[in-house]
Amino acid sequence: MAKVCELCGKRPIVLKDVVRSGKAKRLGGVGKNTTGIKKTWKYPNLQRVKVWRSGHGATQRVCTSCIRAGRTISV
Repeated sequence: MAKVCELCGKRPIVLKDVVRSGKAKRLGGVGKNTTGIKKTWKYPNLQRVKVWRSGHGATQRVCTSCIRAGRTISV
């Protein structure tokens, strides 16, 4: 099952997390050095919600921003 909102299409995004080591210059060190770059993922907050479409209910995975905006109720 894909981690995608079925109403707005919001999906996971890729972020880069920079790892640094060393002591900062302002604290008396030689400066911070980049020691690695990790790939991390940020996922949408999906909830299973019963959505009414054309007279009958269907369970869909919907992000919380769509739930708060009221896009889940449609008759």
